[in-house]
Amino acid sequence: MFFVFNKPAVKTVKKLLGRFGESIISFDGKVSVNSLLHIQRYSYVNVYMKWKKDSYYDSIEDIHQSILLKPIISLKNCIAQDPNECIPISDVSKRGLQLDVPMKVARFMRQYPSIFEEFTGPQYNLPWFRLTPEAAEIDKDEKRVYKDCREDLQSRLKKMILMTKENVLPLKIIQGMQWYLGLPDDFLQYPERNLDDSFKFVEMEGGLKALAVERREKILSVMEENAMRKGLIFGGTMEAIEFPLFPSKGLRLRTKIQNWLDEFQKLPYISPYDDFSNLDPNSDIAEKRLIGVLHELLSLFVEHSAERKKLFCLKKYFGLPQKMHRAFERHPHMFYLSFRNNTCSVILKEAYSFDRSAFQKHPLLGVRKKYIKLMKKSQVILKNRRVNNRFSKSSSKQDLDSDNVDKEEHEIAAFSAEQVV
Repeated sequence: MFFVFNKPAVKTVKKLLGRFGESIISFDGKVSVNSLLHIQRYSYVNVYMKWKKDSYYDSIEDIHQSILLKPIISLKNCIAQDPNECIPISDVSKRGLQLDVPMKVARFMRQYPSIFEEFTGPQYNLPWFRLTPEAAEIDKDEKRVYKDCREDLQSRLKKMILMTKENVLPLKIIQGMQWYLGLPDDFLQYPERNLDDSFKFVEMEGGLKALAVERREKILSVMEENAMRKGLIFGGTMEAIEFPLFPSKGLRLRTKIQNWLDEFQKLPYISPYDDFSNLDPNSDIAEKRLIGVLHELLSLFVEHSAERKKLFCLKKYFGLPQKMHRAFERHPHMFYLSFRNNTCSVILKEAYSFDRSAFQKHPLLGVRKKYIKLMKKSQVILKNRRVNNRFSKSSSKQDLDSDNVDKEEHEIAAFSAEQVV
């Protein structure tokens, strides 16, 4: 069905519809009803969904221990890279901020005796640290993963860069995301070993050093790969892909919001790797692209989670809206915000559903689980030390009391003997 407008009306309608008016109104003034309905579906609807605490996501050990594990790995690397495999505390005591250590470095290392072994150094009686045999063994496993899975790690970095507006990302941003991507600290220091010829170091505006990637082939997102595997799409453009939703227990949506969400799911899926310059930033389809970018980013990370403030640093380069934090509030069926460890972490719910086949397991995840398991042993060691210290103090007090009793008994016996004489 078509409506036919006269020339003045055509100008008016085009003005009202903005840039979309040029594409849906033909030269003869005809406009399709379906086109108008399609444009209406592009309009932004302002909805807000109340956050609800979910103990399941708040108790995922891999995510919440990862925040504490990061400074441990940084300190472990300082020791492992030393030729003698041991360092004095003075080597790292002033680098706490750089290594993300939340307290004095010596105190922090002493909290993990299952990983760091303290001993007195050869000079000036300074405390030195080396890795325990268990930590040294896991370090070897970690290096083996970096060597065997270099192409996988390289691919994850490449995908993240290809999601940017100009396929280029500053090195400081990459370094800030290395932990989540599972890249070693020195990954960018050895480009000839870790990067193929599709990567290139460039300089951005303001003298920022950056890493660019040459796009050589079409890249499919995780959403597209899963939809094609299930036969839901066939590789065309502007196909609708529905995001998998995982409502928290007891979280119910009002009818108005549920209706909006149903329509939102039917919108075309814009791949994070496709051009988005023609999208109206104030439309629902632009928001669907934003959700697709966040979904793809979190799917690349080791624990499929990241600190929210770290994701905010990507706004400028990924073409994300200034108020992107609203995406997490509007889509609690996809993302969970956890406020443990005095920070806000974004968790991709799909990665922790019953069917985890949608994501390729990160090669470094198993190694980090081993470190976390070793971290927990420190609590047992410290507890045993406290018990032993209390026991030793109690024993010494008893010994002291028994010596006094023996002395008093000896004096009483001597006094009695004098009286007998």
